[in-house]
Amino acid sequence: MDSDDDKILNDFDYSRTVYRDLIEKGRQALEDAILVAQEEEHPRAFEVVGGMIKNLSDVNDKLLDLHKKHRGLEPKEEQKQIANQTHNTFIGSTTELQRMLQQIENDKMVDITPDETD
Repeated sequence: MDSDDDKILNDFDYSRTVYRDLIEKGRQALEDAILVAQEEEHPRAFEVVGGMIKNLSDVNDKLLDLHKKHRGLEPKEEQKQIANQTHNTFIGSTTELQRMLQQIENDKMVDITPDETD
């Protein structure tokens, strides 16, 4: 018995094949319809060509949507990345906060006194 992942992959491949066949056959039919419309010069023939172009465009969009949906079904690696951190929260007493800030301030201080070893 196939697993669910195998079934999904098989269905994706089948759907992709069907969409591609529809697009190819639609392109061939569109070329024929364009020739007929040019020969007849009838407004209805050009209307049919316009409808065929729209339908082919829709099938192309469906094929791309199929790929997007397939990518959404694939397992993704978890990304533990923080893009922009805008808020920080300190949990502790005000005394602890003052000591932490004092330590940071002391770390930033630079001793600029010259050495007395002449």
